[in-house]
Parts: sequence; C-alpha cells; structure tokens
Amino acid sequence: MVDSLSSTEHLDDGSGGGPEAAEPDAVQEEVLEAPIPEINFDEQFYPARPRALRPKARRRHFNPGQPPFEPDARNNVYVEWLRNQSMLGDAKVLARQLSGQASMWQNPFAWPNPRAAVERASVWFTAYPLSFMTKPGQSFLGALGDADLWEAFEKIGINAIHTGPVKLAGGLTGWEQTPSVDGHFDRISMAIDPMFGTEDEFREMCQVANDHGGTVVDDIVPGHTGKGADFRLAEMNFKDYPGIYHMIDIPESDWHLLPDVPEGEDAVNIDAETERALQKAGYIIGELQRVIFYEPGVKETNWSATGPVLDTTGQLRRWVYLHYFKAGQPSINWLDPTFSGMRLVMGDALHSLVDLGTGALRLDANGFLGVEKSAEETPGWSEGHPISEAANQIIGSMVRKVGGFTFQELNLSIDDIKSTSANGPDLSYDFVTRPGYHHALVTADTEFLRLTLRLAMEIGVDQASLVHALQNHDELTYELVHFTTKHKDDIYELDGEELTGAELAFKVQQTLRDGITGEAAPYNLVFTVNGIACTTASVITAVLGIKDLSTITPEQTIEVRKVHLLLAMYNALQPGVFALSGWDLCGMLTLDRSQVAPLLSRGDTRWINRGAHDLMGINNTGQAPTSGMPRAVSLYGTLPDQLADESSFARQLAKILAVREQYGIAKSALLDVPDVSHRGMLVMVHQLESGHCEVTVLNFSDQEMAGTVRSEQLETGALVTDLFSGEEVGSVDDLHSFYIQLEPYQGTALLVTLPEEEEPDTEAEAEAEAGPGADKDAGAAAD
Repeated sequence: MVDSLSSTEHLDDGSGGGPEAAEPDAVQEEVLEAPIPEINFDEQFYPARPRALRPKARRRHFNPGQPPFEPDARNNVYVEWLRNQSMLGDAKVLARQLSGQASMWQNPFAWPNPRAAVERASVWFTAYPLSFMTKPGQSFLGALGDADLWEAFEKIGINAIHTGPVKLAGGLTGWEQTPSVDGHFDRISMAIDPMFGTEDEFREMCQVANDHGGTVVDDIVPGHTGKGADFRLAEMNFKDYPGIYHMIDIPESDWHLLPDVPEGEDAVNIDAETERALQKAGYIIGELQRVIFYEPGVKETNWSATGPVLDTTGQLRRWVYLHYFKAGQPSINWLDPTFSGMRLVMGDALHSLVDLGTGALRLDANGFLGVEKSAEETPGWSEGHPISEAANQIIGSMVRKVGGFTFQELNLSIDDIKSTSANGPDLSYDFVTRPGYHHALVTADTEFLRLTLRLAMEIGVDQASLVHALQNHDELTYELVHFTTKHKDDIYELDGEELTGAELAFKVQQTLRDGITGEAAPYNLVFTVNGIACTTASVITAVLGIKDLSTITPEQTIEVRKVHLLLAMYNALQPGVFALSGWDLCGMLTLDRSQVAPLLSRGDTRWINRGAHDLMGINNTGQAPTSGMPRAVSLYGTLPDQLADESSFARQLAKILAVREQYGIAKSALLDVPDVSHRGMLVMVHQLESGHCEVTVLNFSDQEMAGTVRSEQLETGALVTDLFSGEEVGSVDDLHSFYIQLEPYQGTALLVTLPEEEEPDTEAEAEAEAGPGADKDAGAAAD
C-alpha cells in the first residue's frame, strides 16, 4: 500500500503525465488525420493563426480503498491518502501537461462572444442525474450518450446537453465518504461519481454528441467545494491547502468565543452574536450582505466553526470558515497568497474540457468570489465585488483559450450581471425575466415582464447573452435581487402604483405565492426565501385552477400543453440560448410530499420538483432510478411516443425551434418591447442578421385577443408574414402598427419585410432613376 502511494505521489509533484497522459506524437497524428474544417471567423480575423489544436491532458487515477490505519493527521499514510484524492493535486498534474504546449495559444480568449456560443449550441437539454431514468443496468452517462436519444434530440432541434454535476461530491469523515448536501454541487473530486457512470462513458457521450452536431455542457463550482480531501487537509494545516478557503485559525486562548460543536458533527454555524464578537476581536469580517439559505437554528450567518482538529504536527486547531451556502460547502478564497483556490478551480475546468472532452462549462455561484471588510457596523462587501469580476474573466478566458465557452448562473442585480458579463463568461442565466414571465402567466398581465425586459435593455444587457430557461432542477426563483438590493429605494410603477424596488419585489413575490401555492395549489411549496418548488406543468395547472393533480382530465392536459408551448415560445422566440429539461419534455408534475418526506425534513422543498422521469421509454420496470428518486407523473409521455404524434408537445416544440433556427432568431438583437393594446399581450421586436425585423407576439391570457402591434422600429409599408403558416397577415400602416388576433395562450412569430423594389421598365426610366451625371461617373469608374 505504501509503494502504491509513493507512485501516485510522483504524479502529484507535477512532473507530468504518468502512463495515461496524452502523448504529443499521438495528439499530432490525431490532428493531422482530422478533416479540415471550413475557414471560420477567427481565422479570417487572424489569418496567420494556425488551425486550432484541441489541447489534451489526463488527470491521475487513484483507487482510494481503505487502508487499515487510523485516519489521523499524524499518520503520513492517511495524509497521503487524502492528498491523492485532492482536487488541488489533480490540478497540478493537469497544469504540468498543458504548460508550454502550442495548442494552448490557438484561440482568441480576451472577450466574451455570446453569439459564437449561441451559434455553437442554441437549444439545451438540462439533465439532472438523480432524476433521469435509464435502462436497467445502464448508467446516467451511458444513457446520455445513447445514439437514439441524440437522434430524438435532432428531430426536436436540441443540440446540447447540460449534464448537471456528476463528479464526486459530499465530504469525507475519516476514511468514509459522506453524502452530498446540495445535489452534487459540493464537489470533492475530479473523479466521476460511480453512481452516474465512468470517465470513459463521459468521453463517449461527448463523442456521440459531436457526431450529431451537438455539444456537452459540464459544471464547475468556482465558489466552493464540499468537505472532501482538500478541506480535511486544510483543517490539518497541510502545505497550501488552507489557502484554498476563507479559513481563520482561532488561537486556543480565544476558543471561549466559539460555540460547542454538537456530538456527531464536525462544525457548527455561529449565531449573529458570535459573529459580532469574532469581528470585534479582529478574526472575521462579520456580517455579509445577505445570508443565502437562511434558516433559524441551522444557518443564521455565513460562518461556521470547526471542532478541535489535530494538524500534522499533533497540535489542536479550531477554524472559523466562510460558506455562502450550506455548512458543507466551504467558500474558496480567490485572493490568498498561495492562489491554491484559483489553481484548484482552473484544474477542474481544464479536466472537463481537455480530458473529458466537453465544449462548455456552467459556472455555479460565481458571483460570490470576493469578500472585503466594510466600514464599522455595516455588512461586508460580498456581492458584485471586483474580485468576482476578475476571477470570472480569468475563468472565462482560460476556457475560451482551450476552445470552449462558459455561462454563469448568477442571481444578482441586472447591473452586476452586465458588469460580470463584460469580460467573463460568454452567457448568463436569465434571472432577469424568468420570474417576470411566470408573473405574466399568473396575472394574465405582462406589465412586470415588460418592465424587466426594458430595464435589461436600458442597462445594456444583450438578450442574446442570456440562457432563457423553462424548468431546471432548482425552484422557481423569485428573489428579484435587482429590486431588493441595489435598487430597493428606486421608484417603479406597477398596476398604477408607484412602488420602491423593495415594495415591488414583495408584491410580485406575494402574487406568485398566492397564485401557485397554498390553497390555490397545495402541490407546490415555498422554498425558503428563494422561490417556489414546482414544475412548469404544476405552475400551469395552478393557473388553470386545478387543485388536485390526481383529477386531471385529457382535456385539461391539452390545455396544460398549450400553455406550456406558450412559455416555450417566450423563451425560444428571442435572442439567446433556449433551455428546457426532461420535466418539461415529458410534462412532469410535482411529487407528493409524502414520497420525499425524509428529504423534505432537511428543509429543502425542491425535492418535490425533481421527480424521476423516463424520457425515452426505456425503463418499464416501474422502479425508481438507482438514486432512489420516486417516479413522478408524466402528462405528455415519452419522446418516442410524442414524436409519433403530430399534436404532441415535442412535435409542436420542434416546429417552434425550426422557425427559430431558420430565421436566426437566437442571434438576433432585441430592438423594442412596446406598449400593448391588451394587458395580456407581449410584443418583442428583434432585428435579424438579415436586417429584417422579427416580431414575437404572445397572449398570456385565457381570452381571445384582437388589437394592434405598434413600434417605431416597424417601417411603414412593410409586409407582415406569419413564420409558422407562411401567410401574409397584413402590412405596417402610417402609425408603424399592424392588426393581429390571437387565441387564448397563443403566440406567433412574424417576419416584417419591405416590399422588393420593382425593376425599371425602360432604359429611359433607368437613366431617370440613376440621375444626371450617371454616365459620366460610370465612365470615370471604367477609366
């Protein structure tokens, strides 16, 4: 066992490669044999640049096992066992293989390029490993790499998969791994969790996606890790590892300031009084701008204290560490002198891109990468910090440097999303309008949705840089951070009232709570202060007045499908990425809370919206997936069944996505969100790359709608054509408007084009149109 540890330590020292490292000659042969692609924009802009070489590297592989020794920091075997599982160790190995390689310099990387990212992957399927049902004996990654699945996606118009987190997560206690506390977003290793598959299956999935013109999007978490080997080594004060985290070593003389750690726990959250005492003593910066996942008695501050921990010299230490999220997710320090946290995150990103073969990365919680002490009695600066922007630029640049792109799931103010996007990730999750379109559906009034769209335009957020999504694994987020933080005192108008940002946010949140939870829909649940646990379908059933999901009729299912397609049109018929999940494709309902009672007991109600679903109809056993997630009710059925039915959700969605693709709506620019003639109407005017205008018109109400669409961006005399039927529906009048009729919950896309100019009938008319002197000018040009 000791010999095995010694051999892997050689890799950890960064001497490069090991037996599984990429050989330069093999890489060169592979590049030479690859088909020569057509010249792209980058090559036109940089004509001297060689064609891109995809960098390659391999992380080390280590089989942890369980040696028969005490898990004690004074035991060198245990320390080495941890070191060989650490992400910082793998990062060193990867970095050494990539340093000095020509392939690291072939791609432009300085600036985000959202439209290039959208062109590469415009429609995403967002998977959630714990809920995705597979064939008996098949892994999650094996199922995502199935050619039949990708053929179904091609028919619908989906060209990317966002896998969700699939690497080992949770923590380590002694020799034992502990479970994830946050859906595998508390990563502890670069190794794939065997629950989801193997690294080879991950690489095969990327290859199958590529064969079908698709891309795989993976996750990294630059804000925190789990309590794995890296954190345990940090607690032991081992080498550079404490530098990964915001950890403060509290001298034993001040341990009386710290709370006792309950039996069986390794840390305890400190309360506000202790937070102030430690701040006054000069140890921590104290209160931050907000406490995410606040829960009395569980998480009252963003700081926790460890119990006494032996370091490698036998000295007992107690630490206080920062965690923006749960106690099992210690925050990474991006400005520690060792830069250990930065190296760890970069290694994780490069492993996904150059080892596994993904094309893009989601950056989770990347808005919380910097903290700074503020003036006395005021919260520390923890959101919108320049360090976050700098770190995001470094991550985004590194990913672009190796040929990928990034997107951020950043729920901050619109201003901060704009500033973070300026130099960092290529795309941002649409937290701007997502609660707005749910509010429009609940109220049959698009006023608040139009307000959010206009605010984004005024601030300068390009809609093409956003990922517009239906459901994902999280709650329906309605924190409305823009209105509750930096703009809480600004004045806005809604429903004829002047409201501060804070008042507006509360009103919208209360409207959503009243409309889709409680008595209106007992099957949806509020999730802390963040939002509502629900599926897209269960939001719609609430709006339609269905209080008991077990009583849904076929006729009501058709109504649900119609409204679901309207929401899909809102997200798809505008610039940017369109994302949807298996819960959307199958029309999944929420789980009964009794089915996930043990999970709900921890306070996380989101488990009701994460029911298992069989996308391809390949699991007829009726059993839950290996994760144990209960199977939820599907209103629409499997994709094979839907693709055989012209009226199905999937087939109608395919028509929407075909129009989106044919006319390049994803890469268009939002020009105007005009006032409307009916409160339930939404109009978005886009400029296509062709120069023509496309107008998306949606009816968020249950009433027939007839009225005018008016925008100064529409030129008088232009023809208006329905892109779905191909029929001409009218022309733009002198008031820059046209008339339209829509059924309840109906939407459409319209092309607005000027009539083609007629050719002159005679030579004389041609000369007259050209004007005097035309012959002279032509002669001069010929000379």
